[in-house]
Amino acid sequence: MTFCDENNIELIKSELRYLKLLANQYPNISAASTEIINLQAILNLPKSTEHFISDIHGEYESFTHMLKNASGVIKRKIDDVFGTSLRENEKTSLATLVYYPEQKLELIKHSERDLEDWYRITLYRIIELCKAVSSKYTRSKVRKALPQDFSYIIEEMLHEQGEKINKHEYYNGIIKTIIDIDRACEFIIAIANVIQKLVVDRLHIIGDIYDRGPGAEIIMEALMNHHSVDIQWGNHDILWMAAAAGCEACICNVLRISLRYANLNTIEDGYGINLLPLATFAMDIYEDDPCSNFIPKTINKELSEKELRLISKMHKAISIIQFKLEGQIIEQHAEFSMDDRLLLDKIDYPNGTIQLEEKIYELSDTCFPTIAPNDPYKLTDREEALIAKLRRSFVKSEKLQRHIRFMYTKGSMYLRCNSNLLYHGCIPLNEDGSFKELIINDKKYKGKAVLDKFDTLAREAYFFKDGTPQKKYALDMIWYLWCGSDSPEFGKLKMTTFERYFINDSDTHHEERNNYYKYRDNEDVCCNILKEFNLPPNCSHIINGHIPVKTKEGESPIKANGKLLVIDGGFCKAYQPQTGIAGYTLIYNSYGLLLTSHEPFGSIKKAIEEERDILSSTIILEHAVTRKRVADTDIGEDLRKQIRELEMLLIAYRKGLIKEA
Repeated sequence: MTFCDENNIELIKSELRYLKLLANQYPNISAASTEIINLQAILNLPKSTEHFISDIHGEYESFTHMLKNASGVIKRKIDDVFGTSLRENEKTSLATLVYYPEQKLELIKHSERDLEDWYRITLYRIIELCKAVSSKYTRSKVRKALPQDFSYIIEEMLHEQGEKINKHEYYNGIIKTIIDIDRACEFIIAIANVIQKLVVDRLHIIGDIYDRGPGAEIIMEALMNHHSVDIQWGNHDILWMAAAAGCEACICNVLRISLRYANLNTIEDGYGINLLPLATFAMDIYEDDPCSNFIPKTINKELSEKELRLISKMHKAISIIQFKLEGQIIEQHAEFSMDDRLLLDKIDYPNGTIQLEEKIYELSDTCFPTIAPNDPYKLTDREEALIAKLRRSFVKSEKLQRHIRFMYTKGSMYLRCNSNLLYHGCIPLNEDGSFKELIINDKKYKGKAVLDKFDTLAREAYFFKDGTPQKKYALDMIWYLWCGSDSPEFGKLKMTTFERYFINDSDTHHEERNNYYKYRDNEDVCCNILKEFNLPPNCSHIINGHIPVKTKEGESPIKANGKLLVIDGGFCKAYQPQTGIAGYTLIYNSYGLLLTSHEPFGSIKKAIEEERDILSSTIILEHAVTRKRVADTDIGEDLRKQIRELEMLLIAYRKGLIKEA
């Protein structure tokens, strides 16, 4: 690229202020030239590997293992490197060592007869594997991934060249010394961690980290320690974000879902939320009520009958408060068009029935001691006091606030990355498949603008000052994101929570999906969505989660002739009976796209002790004829921009517009 004509000189002069700042980093022609050469070389490296996971729902053991084995990438890399030179059981042992080095080494110490020989063989193997994994990166990037204690030694070993006889004894000496000074375990752990870092360059979470499973806070800690991650908020994540911001209706939903699945680990142990006020209130108000409709859906076998009764009472108590608070929001926002969700005033309390549209249903539970029939959405004084205490617990939980801050820092409603469009739920569409227009605060939005607006509102709900009208409005809008008919996160026409608890007729439980799900298998509609987000439809994909793919019924995760990929396959154990598998993950490397389906995972304990990996099946969705390079990625575009700026700086130096330091 040259800038020798007058127009380009004028361009350089117009950018002189910026170029002078750039000159502080590259103070002379030599420095600028070296960086251009370096960046140009990086463009020719193979594209790094991206890993996509969706709908984790607190299943921390499965997630932890999936993160460590990179959905089978490490095992495939071991097969590539060692081929038939190792037996299958040796490859499996090496893979387990890479996944769980600390725990596996403890077992090896007690089972291996000739530990020194095992160390020697294993060190050579794990270094060979690390060489292969690091080969697509620059030395600089690999160096940054190395632990400080062993950085020099590992770097030396990674760049060993077997044919160079001059250093053969040198490398053997390093291995021998590592073993002799009793540092082999630490060295193996260090290299295993480097392999895990380098085998996947970027992790994409397509929403729903929270709810149902027992360890969402453990997953959040793992993500905070990950070297490169982004999150597209799911509807359950949004719920927790609003709860942490102090939205009382969302706090009730969070607690109700936790009680529904008898999963209080994250609430109490993870985030230190004090549930004693709720337990005391529930025992007093529902003392003689069996609350049989509120027995947890997933029963923890360790819970006693007494504990189950208490959880059921707490479950009912918080549900009734939720219906009241949600009714207040709906009454304040006519624009939500959710009057059909105002149900407490439709109950005939003396007769124990409810009228929905033109039909009258008998209620399966008629005990409503806190509801005043003439003002059913008003909280009692005790309910007011209870919800105030619960709100303080959520807002003051240091760990929860730290995790939610991270969710905002690394998260968004959607992401465009390397010709892929990532979002958890859907795009609101009309009956004909065109983009539906939403009115938010008296302004019209559709398509991409809807997601952009909700992204802004989600941030305002958390970061705006308490007590301001703007924060109150934003919090109400985030609640709408959780359950509103035109919400891009919810994707259904209504949430039938009340009906599922109080009406036995299953027809009333149905939650009809919105128009997006009628059209997500339509290639033209998917192409229009990609265009709306400024992505070329011929080479781009939409990657979705949210609605589990019912694989056992023959449903495919590949929609619209490959334009849309749904990677929610039942990571959450509660969904696995419906899906027939335990989740999908997606890998995007320099050779193309690979979709992997997984069988249910036993436990980390079995994975370590019995070397049981997740059984997975991989489908090659796309195979690149020409291997993709960094130049073909978003990072490549950024690097080309940097190169153009550095070339402008070179001309400025050569023309005397900027003096070399």
